[in-house]
Amino acid sequence: MANTYRFTGKALATTAETALLTASSTETLIIKSIRVTNNTANTPTLSLDVLDSSASTEFTILKTQSLSANTTVELLTLPLVLEKSDSLKATVSATDSIHFGITHLNIT
Repeated sequence: MANTYRFTGKALATTAETALLTASSTETLIIKSIRVTNNTANTPTLSLDVLDSSASTEFTILKTQSLSANTTVELLTLPLVLEKSDSLKATVSATDSIHFGITHLNIT
C-alpha cells in the first residue's frame, strides 16, 4: 500500500457541475484542504457534492456558500474521504474565474 501526498488545482469558469477530483478504482483519497479563490469583483455562490459511487447517490456537503470579491476561503474543517471511484464536484453560480486548490493523500 503506497501513500502519496498531492495537490490538485482546478480553475472553473462555468456554471455546470464539474468534477474537481475523482478517486480511481484502486485508490482512496483523503482530502485535507479545499481552498477556493474568487478572482473577480463579483460575489458568486458555490456548492460542493460528493458522488458516492458505491451507493450511486450524490450528497451535498456544502450548499450555496457565498464567495466575497477577491478573497480566498478554506472550505474544510475536517478531512473528507473519497472511496474508490467517488467524485468531488463543484457548481458555481456564475462564469467568473474561481480557482480550487485541493490537498489530498492518495492511498493505493
